[in-house]
Amino acid sequence: MTDDTPPRADRRTASMIRVDQAGEYGATRIYAGQLAVMGDRHPMAREIAHMAEQEERHRKFFDALVARRGVRPTALQPVWDVAGFALGAATAAIGPRAAMACTAAVETEIDRHYREQLDELGDSDPELSDAVAEFRAEELEHKAAAIAAGAESAPAYPLLSLAIRTGCRAAIALSKRI
Repeated sequence: MTDDTPPRADRRTASMIRVDQAGEYGATRIYAGQLAVMGDRHPMAREIAHMAEQEERHRKFFDALVARRGVRPTALQPVWDVAGFALGAATAAIGPRAAMACTAAVETEIDRHYREQLDELGDSDPELSDAVAEFRAEELEHKAAAIAAGAESAPAYPLLSLAIRTGCRAAIALSKRI
């Protein structure tokens, strides 16, 4: 008799899965906030909706992985729900370049985060590392699209980018543990 039950994640892997699920959830909320403000009439809405669809696919993957591997999701998800939507709405209210500055800043941190995870994982968890590598490539596409759309010419771009990147680093650190 074989047991088809997937193994529970070890502490390190569980932390990775928890934070990745939280981050992808937060990204879907940022885009929801941006689209709520910009609507579907703005030329950037189609690009934002495409990025949102990819983030939703990433989130669904991590939701399933959380369930299969018995990982406790972050208790901060209600905070990321409100904070992500508010960040998206606020940056979109400033203007489309600020919305793109938000994307560029978030994706800069996610690239760093996913790169560190890939280095740490090595070949120890092919399912997780393959997904992280695939999603990282898409996140880099989002960043490139944001830069091409004028992110760096947003009002107070250096300050806005720094604030968002700092918030992302804090959210990553907290979601790993809480």
